Amino acid sequence: MSDRTILTPYFLDELRPAIADMAAPDWRVVQTELPPGERIERMGRLYDALAAEVAAAVAAGQRPVSIAGDCCAAIGVLAGLQRAGQQPTLLWFDAHGDFNTWDTTPSGFLGGMPLAMAVGLGEQTLLAETGLSPWPAARVVLVDGRDLDPGERANIVATGIGYVPDIEALLEADALPDGPLLVHFDADIIDPSEAAAMNYPAPGGPAAETVRDVLRTLAATDRVVAVSVSLWEPALDPDGQTQAVVQGALNALLGR
Repeated sequence: MSDRTILTPYFLDELRPAIADMAAPDWRVVQTELPPGERIERMGRLYDALAAEVAAAVAAGQRPVSIAGDCCAAIGVLAGLQRAGQQPTLLWFDAHGDFNTWDTTPSGFLGGMPLAMAVGLGEQTLLAETGLSPWPAARVVLVDGRDLDPGERANIVATGIGYVPDIEALLEADALPDGPLLVHFDADIIDPSEAAAMNYPAPGGPAAETVRDVLRTLAATDRVVAVSVSLWEPALDPDGQTQAVVQGALNALLGR
């Protein structure tokens, strides 16, 4: 199966030219006129367009590889897969839980909520805008999530999603769920000593080599049917070190 790379060069609803400049000639780029109004409604319009691209890739027999500036774009990936009749297990690799709601968030940051949204918890505007039905909690696994707010911990327990704090546990025999997999990879999972160009770095993460080993293991299963990537911050990476580290991890996941 060939890959179709889909770039959404936004951070939430803000177009980021530095991300747009990453596009290769054969990539699909989601860039659409966003209506004035509330940020989350603008994001919904954007992710609806992303969902259409993902669904089209699946219909063409290709594997969608979504690259975006933040984790909320994963909602568009899920919606696109669902439109195409797919519901793989979601492995969410992230230094954070992204499992807050308006009731639990200390900061009010939408980027800390998408995984909770995806399973039907808290804010649901993006699901309504993209037509996404909540993803079953039994088909969601948070990996790492070393920087969790107290409310996120309570939400994780309440919903019953899977939680694997030690990424290396996925290297063990029979550690992976059965069936097709959607891997969401937030670049901030890598320890910031090796990949520092992150908006919200969380110390103490796995080494880049460990992350590559785990992602190679996933690639070797031939069960990864879609990939969602949340990028580093290009403005914080003048020497390209973080980009090189993250690209190495992505290449491992894609079997390159």
